Amino acid sequence: MNQPKNQLYFVPGMAAGKEIFENISLPEENYDIHIIEWIIPEKNETIEQYAKRMAAKVTEPNPILVGVSFGGVMVQEMSAFLDVQKIIIISSVKSKKELPTKMKVVKYIPAYRLIPPSFLENTKNLVKYGLGIKSKKKLELYQNYLSVNNTDYLKWAIKQMVGWNRSEELENIIHIHGDKDPVFPIKKIENCIIIPGGTHIMLIVKFKWLNDNLPKIIEGTYK
Repeated sequence: MNQPKNQLYFVPGMAAGKEIFENISLPEENYDIHIIEWIIPEKNETIEQYAKRMAAKVTEPNPILVGVSFGGVMVQEMSAFLDVQKIIIISSVKSKKELPTKMKVVKYIPAYRLIPPSFLENTKNLVKYGLGIKSKKKLELYQNYLSVNNTDYLKWAIKQMVGWNRSEELENIIHIHGDKDPVFPIKKIENCIIIPGGTHIMLIVKFKWLNDNLPKIIEGTYK
């Protein structure tokens, strides 16, 4: 009797579209991949309320949630409304303790409220200043994947990220993180699988590693 396939639900990073996962390829006989795209937040919507709406898009039982960056935060919040098999986060954080100091400062001095819409609408600004990407080649590469430029969504997402208030990490979580991540520095990250040379966009530049190792991580055979 054939084993049922694992149902993987991917959530991209802030402002990114489904295209960001175009290089992720897992054995089709073992895995079904679903991508949950960002929705526009309602007025004064909390992250819990938003996560409940995102979780409603998960239709298969016993799912594995995979989130990248802010998507990693989102899958953790979504898990409160689902019976999940595993949670895997990439280039993300597991609690507010892992947020860099500069983000914590922004929470109490909310400069993001003063960001003009024109700045947010230019995706190059988000990549360069938000993700710390300075290389022109990588800047242009990642910019191609940012398709959600709705300013209401972006201001909401920035507010939720810098103000995320989870105090303790979830038990059933697997964290994959690069040791060169400028957004969430490795020095603040605990209990993770470290990818040497991995930056905040390693989903794109280290996709071969992920394709080779995600099945092992899911099956519990990764060493």
